[in-house]
Amino acid sequence: MMDVKGVSVGYSEKKIVEDMNFHIDKGEFFGILGPNGSGKTTLLKAMTGLLPLLEGNITLKGKQLHHYSSRELATHVAVLPQISTETFSYEVRETVMLGRYAHQKGFLKGMTERDTEIVEKVMEQTGIASFQHRYLHELSGGERQRVFLAQALAQEPQVLLLDEPTNHLDLAYQKSLLDLIKQQTVEEKLTVIAIFHDLNLASLYCDRLLLLEKGKTRLLHHPEEVLKEEHIEGVYHTKVQKQAHPLVAKPQMVIVPEKGDRDVGALTLNESLLEVSEEYIHFASPRPLKCMSSGIIGAGIGWYKNFINRRVPGDYDCSDYQKDMKGFISNEGLDPSFCIGMMTALPLHHVVFDQFEGNGKSVFVVVTAGVGNAIDVSTSYRYETGFKPGTINTWVFINGNLSDEAYIEALVTSTEAKVRALHDMNVKDRRTGQLATGTPTDSILIASSQNGELEPFAGSITPIGKLIGRGVYEVTKKAVKRYWDHMRE
Repeated sequence: MMDVKGVSVGYSEKKIVEDMNFHIDKGEFFGILGPNGSGKTTLLKAMTGLLPLLEGNITLKGKQLHHYSSRELATHVAVLPQISTETFSYEVRETVMLGRYAHQKGFLKGMTERDTEIVEKVMEQTGIASFQHRYLHELSGGERQRVFLAQALAQEPQVLLLDEPTNHLDLAYQKSLLDLIKQQTVEEKLTVIAIFHDLNLASLYCDRLLLLEKGKTRLLHHPEEVLKEEHIEGVYHTKVQKQAHPLVAKPQMVIVPEKGDRDVGALTLNESLLEVSEEYIHFASPRPLKCMSSGIIGAGIGWYKNFINRRVPGDYDCSDYQKDMKGFISNEGLDPSFCIGMMTALPLHHVVFDQFEGNGKSVFVVVTAGVGNAIDVSTSYRYETGFKPGTINTWVFINGNLSDEAYIEALVTSTEAKVRALHDMNVKDRRTGQLATGTPTDSILIASSQNGELEPFAGSITPIGKLIGRGVYEVTKKAVKRYWDHMRE
């Protein structure tokens, strides 16, 4: 569709962009990234044909860009500029009609039936038909940007060039506009070339990204490769961390501040932060901990400072247990947004907890264990399993700084230690007589203070892993024994 070969471009013979080489396919959403002054807008102007090239050539459909007349080029390429606060007093429909100018012929140019059909179509596509008779100055910034997008689409271009299309738009309008543009690449095979300042939006919507550094290509690749920490930190000179988007297979970048909550000093997680009452067990951290959990609320990965294990009746049945749990926590004067919540049917004085230390590291383990409904996970598919009383809730608080990989390994180590404890206590699945591996409603929490030197791993052979394995094993055994002693009373 478009080829850029050996292109250098600038102003007054001074090169701003040097030796650009890339090909853009039909229907591709191509993003251009780079800090201020890296040459993004200069390159885009060259691709519109507005800025003469100092070196190289740009071809569109095999024909050099400067060989197109301005009217001919307008039938192939449309430009959506940055949103402006200045607007003329045109009606929306009139503004969109201007996009048909390049297609109109003859001395007395007028709207044809085809022009009207296209204008109606793009107004529907962009969601502006309902206010087509309003004036531009009456519209919000997001509405005006959609009008100008409709005007660009009315040109029936094969290539759409965008200069920071979401600048000054709120989140809803950013998403709406980019969804519309992405839809055009899929349904109409429109080729889109866009400058982005927002790395995360570029990642979500672009097929490939060109990262510029001081007028030269730093990297041209798919978002997963371009948005690696070493590339972004090298170009933008700021600390970032790459994360996976929770719903889309695209990377996202977060800025890491030099100062902040992570520099407030050491924190020791131990028994002094634990409170046990008849209604709930509460571990209250002075500041948020990084957590991985399967709690009723607070599940997944996040930062939390209050941890609740609530006692409920053996016949507890709530159609919306999350709402019920949040209500319970709120009634206790806590903010559910900062809480991880679990439930158990056990008397809470049966809780067992202990601190484990070694090699300058420590973990604090808290377990409530009811095994009346214990199951062997390898045979559970054979039977209907009801949610009867019998839950093992395991909390592991780590005084350390875990990598994401270490969190997963800590979860695995804790689970292996729990299963080993059940086997050594001869806990069995009553339906099969086989050794049990847990209960149908077990929950787990791994929480870390994130202080000190980074712990890349937490497997069973690491110092942290050894403490977790020992701690969960010993505390789980004691908790199961306490449960059995209670059942014999």
